[in-house]
Amino acid sequence: MLALAIKFILAHVIGDFLFQPYKWVQHKETHKHKSKYLYWHIVVHLLALLVVLQFNFKYWLALLIIPISHYIIDIIKLHLKTKTNHRLLFGLDQLAHLIVLALVIKIYEPYPIQIDSLFTPKILLFITSLLCITKVSSIIMKTIISKWDLSEYNKEASLADAGAYIGILERLFVFMFIITNHWEGVGFLIAAKSVFRFGDLSKAKDRKLTEYILIGTLLSFGLAIAFGISYEYVLTLIEK
Repeated sequence: MLALAIKFILAHVIGDFLFQPYKWVQHKETHKHKSKYLYWHIVVHLLALLVVLQFNFKYWLALLIIPISHYIIDIIKLHLKTKTNHRLLFGLDQLAHLIVLALVIKIYEPYPIQIDSLFTPKILLFITSLLCITKVSSIIMKTIISKWDLSEYNKEASLADAGAYIGILERLFVFMFIITNHWEGVGFLIAAKSVFRFGDLSKAKDRKLTEYILIGTLLSFGLAIAFGISYEYVLTLIEK
């Protein structure tokens, strides 16, 4: 089953990412189902499947289902896509393709689908921890530092919500380093963040801004470490 899954995913990566020029993407978005590149895209997927399956026509059903379903999913995505939902649709599009691949694999190599396994204490703990690391931590930090009004320092051009995304990513990295027992990674990340932040701190003539940056950084790392250690502790209780 694993070998077949790898082959299908490899064909999907080749067709959807490696051999899909940006020119094709733009043309498809403009002309939708009338775009010739949409059909070339499906042909590329079919050829990729043939190659990874070594032209074994025992999988003829997969060679029909996967390209046709890919075409249908892409058509739906192209007609629903707007400037505001393209990120969401990209994720849903890839999820839909992976679900199709999983169903096709089940046809050839049946495997049990155990929904109950998604609700084990370990999985629920992991999901809860991820939510705490991302959304909950962001709200806690926003609540704590909102008492200080530094709007006068936010006039410089910057990417929308970049700070929030950077904070989420750094906390996720810290969390993953902790649960995989790589504390040296946490130290490296703190050092790297300090180097980047040193420029901001050295340029900051105002003590308020310096303190604001330090509080935000320490809060972010502190929450990530706290949730990481809490996850490890609760996990040991579950495994007893």
